[in-house]
Amino acid sequence: MEKILQGVRRFQETVFREQRERFEALGRKPQSPLALFITCSDSRVNPNLITSTEPGDLYLLRNAGNIIPPYGAAGGGEGATVEYAVSVLGLRHVIVCGHYRCGAMHHQLRGTQADDLPAVRAWFAHAEATRRITRDRFGRLPPERQEELAIEMNVLVQIDNLRTHPGVAAALARGELSLYGWVYRIETGEVLAYDPAAGRFLPLGEGEPSPLPVLAQLQGAGGS
Repeated sequence: MEKILQGVRRFQETVFREQRERFEALGRKPQSPLALFITCSDSRVNPNLITSTEPGDLYLLRNAGNIIPPYGAAGGGEGATVEYAVSVLGLRHVIVCGHYRCGAMHHQLRGTQADDLPAVRAWFAHAEATRRITRDRFGRLPPERQEELAIEMNVLVQIDNLRTHPGVAAALARGELSLYGWVYRIETGEVLAYDPAAGRFLPLGEGEPSPLPVLAQLQGAGGS
């Protein structure tokens, strides 16, 4: 806790003081982020660091496993956050970003301690399609490779769930919204984006990544 408190003091004495005018401007004006960024709660994942963005640039939604329940399937804040981002803020880009070595997907495939974690078990039910697809399509691969592919597949499954939300569906139909699937590798800093033409995740290049089509699924076991 002491490290956190020291960090607050350091922010106030250095970062905030040096950028006071910027923060005052952010506080006075309504927010206008560039994109809704949906990712995992994992403490090793820092969206602003990964994307070199600043306060005000990303509208963030984080939870265990970067999961988006289908519309009406859960009473949590995910649906409200998505609805506000798309229908009120008018964001035109939504990025769902998973990460390799994700504990949520490891738990989903291995089912460790599921009986002792009823809330976790109920939450991961929204990624049951991920587990079944991985088992059916990649079950003969080594466990570590299965997990990597499950992490990639889960991004696509959650994007399909995202499409069930009325605000998202309407914006997509109007051509005013683009959805992107990314996966982040913590130990190398690499970011992979789902390439609809290739049907798999590829390293994010210098050009703008292609948005996902209406339906997107991995075509083979060569996800990365």
